[in-house]
Amino acid sequence: MQGKKTYQEKLFTRFLLSERVPEQNFYRQLKSALDLDYLYRLTEPFYGTTGQKSIDPAVFFKLCLVGYLENIISDRRLIQHCSMRLDILFFIGYDLEDELPWHSTISRTRQLFPESIFEEVFTNVLQMCIEKGMVSGHTQAIDSAPIKANASMDSLELKVPEEDLAAHLLKIRHISAMDKEAPIRKSKENRASMEQQTISANSQELGAIKSRNKKWAKDQDQRQGAGNRGSKYTSNKTHYSPTDPDARISVKPGKARKLNYMSQLSVDTGHHVITDIQAYRADKKDNQYLQDIVGRLKPRLNQAGLLWRNCVADTGYSSGENYAFLEQVNLQSFIPPHGTYKGGPDGFKYDEDQDCYVCPQGEIIPFKKVFKDSRTDTLKKEYRGSTYQCRDCPIKASCLGRTTKEKKFSVTYFREEYERNIERVNSPRGRYMKGKRQSTVEPVFGTLTQFMGLRKINTIGLAQANKVMHLAAMAYNLKKYLKFTQKVTKSGAKALTFLCNGIKALQILMDAFVCHPRFSLNV
Repeated sequence: MQGKKTYQEKLFTRFLLSERVPEQNFYRQLKSALDLDYLYRLTEPFYGTTGQKSIDPAVFFKLCLVGYLENIISDRRLIQHCSMRLDILFFIGYDLEDELPWHSTISRTRQLFPESIFEEVFTNVLQMCIEKGMVSGHTQAIDSAPIKANASMDSLELKVPEEDLAAHLLKIRHISAMDKEAPIRKSKENRASMEQQTISANSQELGAIKSRNKKWAKDQDQRQGAGNRGSKYTSNKTHYSPTDPDARISVKPGKARKLNYMSQLSVDTGHHVITDIQAYRADKKDNQYLQDIVGRLKPRLNQAGLLWRNCVADTGYSSGENYAFLEQVNLQSFIPPHGTYKGGPDGFKYDEDQDCYVCPQGEIIPFKKVFKDSRTDTLKKEYRGSTYQCRDCPIKASCLGRTTKEKKFSVTYFREEYERNIERVNSPRGRYMKGKRQSTVEPVFGTLTQFMGLRKINTIGLAQANKVMHLAAMAYNLKKYLKFTQKVTKSGAKALTFLCNGIKALQILMDAFVCHPRFSLNV
């Protein structure tokens, strides 16, 4: 017999979320594992004693975590999504009849709390993972990735010129046909300070930008990523974003230029738990952030009773200053050097005892002075020979060139640190560490950007971007925390111990059997 269901709402009903949400549900398990009661004490100074009650701080953090767990970056869409999910309502402590907070309340509360609150919650979540045995601590893999800012390239504006630079900027600006077709978008509000709107580049740097502008105007339509309407050549030295002044122009090979933030991530190689994350401006190199990362991460691990020994990163973090710094704080670096690094000129041998170089013809090139390279802002050592050494040299033409009369070159001040690091990187252990880095931190970044809401920063400003990244890392660690099960390792030592214990037990039984009166030899 065919059935037909007729829907009719009941006037009275008995409904409990605790009965409807299964015991194995993810959010039910997360509710029992995550304790955020300490937030009331941390956030109390940021509220007044009178007026309308605000959103519960614990509810705010839970809603934010849900957004990243569900890969939702819009506050408005997050509230709509939560209202349709019974398990999420149960997780945040709301009943069916309770009205969820307005979406703008999420944004205002995020701005109300300082970065330190988000960092402390992240540290507490990390402590949960440590107590569960998920963090080994001895090896940390560090990497970075650009995260798209909440600003458009089309709204970029030229920086206010200083003194006579106005005419210079007018000369270097070349607009292509594509730019003329695309309308120039104006931001509704200019949030940049006067300092951010003022050019800080010198005439030499602006001259380099001028030549790149000319080249870009000719062949930009053939470049990869040129289909983007905002793909005109721009530079952080001459342009700024009035929408988000903290965002910086950056580019990845094969992709168009974007306004991004830089996310620096540290991952423990034990079970891929995020141990540190921070937002930076995207206009600097990775090696300029390494010392700040170590200074923040090392005390955090030490406070948890973990000893950090190995620092693994890619070539972007390579510099002599970083190698020396890591040795000072008792960390072994496994960071491949740049391909341009040389311990000295080709064919020259270094004498460590006398701190000099010996040329292919046996002449000694002595050390002269230490100086700071103005172009790279790094310390270098200068080695210089004399005119009479090279006067009758048979390889003078190939070694000195046409006009130079004496051999002169510079080497990084941190040559010894470079060599020790290279030896570690090329060792079997170094190759193992490289595989560890590739299989640890890179998949974590892919998960965060593709599945956990970190594909774009939905806030404005560096401080807000830092909060977003900490929330995404918290959500990632909590998901790992609930899925983690302690694995029992099978080893030969454990099997041998079991065998020895079995033999001892058997010997005890045999002794008792022989010594029993009924089986005595005297009977």
